[in-house]
Amino acid sequence: MSAATTDRKHPLDSFFAPSGIAIIGASRDVEKIPGRLLSMLRKNNYPGQIYPINPNYGDIDGLKCYPSIAAVAQPVDLAIVVIPAKAVLGALEACAAAGVRNVIIISSGFAEEGGDSSAMQDAIVALAKRTGMRISGPNAEGFYSEVQHVAATFSPTVDVKPGAHDLVATKRRVAIVAQSGGIGFAIKHRAKALGIAISYCVSAGNEADLGAGEFLDYMVQDASTDAILLFIEGIRDVDKFIAAAARAAKIGKPVIVTKVGRSGAGERAAASHTASMAGWSAAYDAVFAKYGFIISNDLDEAVAIAAVLTTSPLPKGDRVAVLTVSGGAGIWGADTVSAQGMQVPELSDSIQQEIRTLLPSYGTARNPIDVTAQGVNSGGLQKSIDLLSDSGEVDAILVVLSLSSEARMPFKQVELKPVIDAQKKPLVFYSYTLPSAFARTELAKSGVVALSGLTHAGVALKQVAAYAKFRPAAAATTQAPTVFDIAQYLTSSSLSEYDSKTLLRAAGVAVPDETLVADKAALDAAIARAGFPLVMKIQSRDIPHKSEVGGVRVNIANKADALAAYDALLENTRHHRPDAEIQGVLVGPMAKKGVEIIVGTLRDATFGPLIMVGLGGITTELFKDVIYRPAPVSPDEAMAMLGDLKAAPLLNGFRGAAKADISALAALIAQVSELAARHRADVSEIEINPVLVHPVGEGVTIVDALVVPARR
Repeated sequence: MSAATTDRKHPLDSFFAPSGIAIIGASRDVEKIPGRLLSMLRKNNYPGQIYPINPNYGDIDGLKCYPSIAAVAQPVDLAIVVIPAKAVLGALEACAAAGVRNVIIISSGFAEEGGDSSAMQDAIVALAKRTGMRISGPNAEGFYSEVQHVAATFSPTVDVKPGAHDLVATKRRVAIVAQSGGIGFAIKHRAKALGIAISYCVSAGNEADLGAGEFLDYMVQDASTDAILLFIEGIRDVDKFIAAAARAAKIGKPVIVTKVGRSGAGERAAASHTASMAGWSAAYDAVFAKYGFIISNDLDEAVAIAAVLTTSPLPKGDRVAVLTVSGGAGIWGADTVSAQGMQVPELSDSIQQEIRTLLPSYGTARNPIDVTAQGVNSGGLQKSIDLLSDSGEVDAILVVLSLSSEARMPFKQVELKPVIDAQKKPLVFYSYTLPSAFARTELAKSGVVALSGLTHAGVALKQVAAYAKFRPAAAATTQAPTVFDIAQYLTSSSLSEYDSKTLLRAAGVAVPDETLVADKAALDAAIARAGFPLVMKIQSRDIPHKSEVGGVRVNIANKADALAAYDALLENTRHHRPDAEIQGVLVGPMAKKGVEIIVGTLRDATFGPLIMVGLGGITTELFKDVIYRPAPVSPDEAMAMLGDLKAAPLLNGFRGAAKADISALAALIAQVSELAARHRADVSEIEINPVLVHPVGEGVTIVDALVVPARR
C-alpha cells in the first residue's frame, strides 16, 4: 500500500500509508483518548494490522494486546504513543530498537510547558537524529487519510456514525496541514459539511522532528491532492518549507494559507524605516507572495476558496456575471464582487436579447441578471447559465439564489451536471437562505458546492482570479557581485550615511560623487568638485536620521550660503545631540528631480534577508506603500514588485509625467538584494531612501543610505 501515486517514493509514504500500526498505551475505554484512537482506526476501515500495546490487557476489542512493542515481532510502520510524558522517551527507544519507522506522539507536557519538559523534547529531537526514526509531535493530534482509510487520530471529526453518508460534491481533493490539531480538524469538518473531498488532514504538534514544511512537501507531490490548505503559527523547518513551496508554484498546485500570530505585543526594534514598517508577519507574507500562496484570514473564507478551486477551472480574467432570482440579492452580489476589485460588465446587446427571451418582462438581462422566481420555473435560470458558460464576455458566473427548500430544486440534475462536467469557467453558487440538506445533497450530485457566505464567495472569486495570473518568479540571476572585504567597512557598531555609501560603492552600487568635509577649510574644494546647486548633510554614526536634528540643507546656490549652511548644520546637531560624535559634513551635487522610492533590506529571524521597495521620502512611514520579498530577487521579480505598489502609476507616467526608468530601479533592487543575501551574517539592514528615479534612460540617484551592521 503506497500513499503517493507519483512515480517517485516519498520518505513519508510509510507514515501516511502504514501497513501496521501499534498503539502504545491502548485502552478498552472508548471515552478516553487511548481507546478512541483504536476505535477510530477500526471505524474508518483501516486495512492494515493494528497492534494494541498495554501490559494490563490480554486483548482489546477482539485484538491481541501486547505487553511491549518488542513483543509484536512484526513490521510496524507507525506507532502512536499516548502515555504519560515521562515515559515517552523510553517508549521511543523501544520503538527504535524494534525497527518502527514512524511515531506520532499524542502525549502532551513537553516544550509547551517549558522547564524540564523542554529538556524531554530536546531528548526526542536527539533520538530522531540518532536513529533516523521519524517522529510527529509531541502534543500532536495525529492525521487522517481519506484516501488510505487511516484515522490515526482521536479527533471526533473522523468518527463514523451508523447509517451516515458523506456529502461529496468535488472530485478533486484538499489536503490540510495544521500546526494546531484542533483547528486543522475543524477545517476538515467545515469542508466536509460543504461536500469538499479531503485527501489528508495532519496535525504537526510541537514539531520535534517532522514539521509543517515536510508535511507540505508530501502533499505537493501527492497525486491524490489537488489543493492544499495550511494553518500555521510559525515555520521551523524553513528550508523544507521553501523547497515545497517552490515546487507547488512550479507545478501549479494551489496552496491556501491561514497564518496566525500576526499581531505583536510590541514594536520591531529597528534602526531603519525598512524594518520598522515590517509587521510581525511581513516575512511570511513575502514568502507567500513569492510562491503564489492564497492568503486567507478566516477559516470559512479559506474553505470557500478551496470549494471554488476544487469545483471550477481557473478563470481567464476578472469579469463576473451575477445571475439571480431576486433583484435585491443580485445587486448585493454585484456590489460584493465589485468591492473585491472585480468587474461586473454590462452584457452586449446580442447576449441581452437572448437572455430576455428566457425572462418575464419584469426581469433584467443587463448584469446583474435577474431571471426572477418565474424564471426558475420556466427554465430561464438553467438556460442563462448555459448561455453565459459559452459566452466570451464573462470569465466567471456567480449564481445568487435561495436553496432553503427541502423538496424542490431550481435545477434538474440532468441539465446542470453536463454544464458542470464541461465547465469552461468558475460557476459559484451562493444561497442567501441557509441551504437545506436536501439542496446540498442534490447539488452535490452535479458537482456543486453551495456557499452560504456572500463575502466569502466574492473573496474566493477574487483570490482564484489572482492565482490564475500568478507565474513563478525566475531564479535570481543577477550579474556577478563585486568581490570585496565587507569587514573593513563594518568596523563600527553603527554607520553614518558616508560610511554606508562607501560600503555600497565598494560593493559595486553606483552612488553620487560626494566629499566628506571634516574641516571648514576644506569646504572650497568640496564645493568646486560638486558644483552648484549642492546639498550638505551632517554626518554622525550616532544620528541615523539627519533631518530630525536639522542636519540637512538642500538647493544651496552660492558659496556664502554654503558657508552659512556648514555652520548651521554643526550648531543644530550640537544643540539637538550634544553627545553625538560628528564626522563632518557631506557635500555633493543636488540630484535631478525624480520619483522618490525607498529600497531596503532587513534580516528576518525565520526566513533571513528580505528586500523591500516602496514609496519613498519623508512620507514613507505615513503611507507604508511597501512590498517585501525574500532576497535575492531577479530584476524581473523586482519589476513585478514595483507593479504591485499602489504608487506604481507614479512610475508609469502619471498625469502626463515622463515614464520613470524602472529598469534601472529594478536593477538596483536586484543588486541590493544580492548584497543582503550574500552578506546576511554581516548586515542586519540596508536602507536607501530616497532613490530618485529619473525619466527613462536617465537612471536613478541614491540620495541617502543607511547600512546597519549585524550585532555580534
